[in-house]
Amino acid sequence: MSRLLPYPILSACLAATWLLLNAPLSPGNVLLALSIGLTVPAVMLALRAPSVRVRAPGTLARLAVIVLYDMVRSNIDVARIILGLRGGERRTGFVTIPLDIREPFGLAILSIILTGTPGTLWVQYDSDTGCLLIHVLDYTDGEEWVRRVKDRYERPLMQIFAP
Repeated sequence: MSRLLPYPILSACLAATWLLLNAPLSPGNVLLALSIGLTVPAVMLALRAPSVRVRAPGTLARLAVIVLYDMVRSNIDVARIILGLRGGERRTGFVTIPLDIREPFGLAILSIILTGTPGTLWVQYDSDTGCLLIHVLDYTDGEEWVRRVKDRYERPLMQIFAP
């Protein structure tokens, strides 16, 4: 790891992604890709994020499959709601979930999962009480949402990032 290229793989991926998203290839795009590929990793080096150790890679793989399934299912459900293909009245609501996980990386991954899944949104987290507030597009039963988040996401994340 050098000072110019602290994260060479990240630099290459950022530059390649920039070039792919900004076709056609031109000198200006190449210059921007190089500047992004060099600047972003340098900023990340300044942040000095601690390294993360995954304790249960098998659980991580199972969680990835669960999240992928939930995202596909949620996309279909949200599309049905938006297009009016679902009978009955739509109710949105907020759910407060008491979390046991306190590990910052686990909380960050949980926020990505909940916000990235259509129909749910991470609204607020109180680190003093460990309570998470989420917004749900298709609110039916708050206790069901508490069980879903704790069983499907929080428990595996606690196993993956256990100290």
